[in-house]
Amino acid sequence: MALKITEECINCDVCAPVCPNEAIYQGEMIFEIKPSACTECVGHFAEPQCVAICPVNCIILDPEHAETPAQLQEKYRRLVKKND
Repeated sequence: MALKITEECINCDVCAPVCPNEAIYQGEMIFEIKPSACTECVGHFAEPQCVAICPVNCIILDPEHAETPAQLQEKYRRLVKKND
């Protein structure tokens, strides 16, 4: 499933640069994640890079965007193909 950033975000901007899909952006109040571009780093890394680097642990699974590992892999393939 896609990830989401909770209200505990301190706007430190360490997550956006490590996102290989450029899914993280500055929202109106806090950083946000585009579910259509988030693959939990499937296809790139073994673990979500934003979660690994977040100093306040405010990045969680988004229950509104449930996806299986196979669906995340397919989304990764579509994103890579789109960017070629």
